[in-house]
Amino acid sequence: MALNIEIKAKARDFSRLKLLAERLSDTTGELLFQEDTFFRSSIGRLKLRVSAADRGELIHYERDDSRRPRQSTYHISKTKDPASLKAVLSSALEIQGVVRKRRLLFTVGQARIHLDEVKGLGQFVELEFVMQPNQNSEHGTAVLRDLMKKLEINDEDLIAEAYVDLLSSSIV
Repeated sequence: MALNIEIKAKARDFSRLKLLAERLSDTTGELLFQEDTFFRSSIGRLKLRVSAADRGELIHYERDDSRRPRQSTYHISKTKDPASLKAVLSSALEIQGVVRKRRLLFTVGQARIHLDEVKGLGQFVELEFVMQPNQNSEHGTAVLRDLMKKLEINDEDLIAEAYVDLLSSSIV
């Protein structure tokens, strides 16, 4: 089981965030197109992330819906045949929703900055600190708080819900 600390926020100024993320990571970022299909799960969340016809990941994760840096535990299983896996999962589980996004990924040490343009929702930023076995969550939270300052993300910008919940309830 892997562990990270994360936050999600509404992007007030996407161009400014991109500029700041480029400076922090010293890169122009990696462009990703992702389609996440969420399946109803009795524990946590289960999604199939498709990045290409031959590349996908089944991801199960648990985390609190909170507007503060929060811990997330997760498992990932990679697949080279996401369409077949989606067909199997869809025959057994109810689809909760589908999230389509264009993502710019930047890395700064153990942290990942995601600048997301989510279809039907708008622009967001997610920060994730990928924990190592010898680290505690306070360290990850401190790193994210520092990144929030450097990226000019305010506490009032933070969002508790997952994109799939925002899409289904039209909260934003």
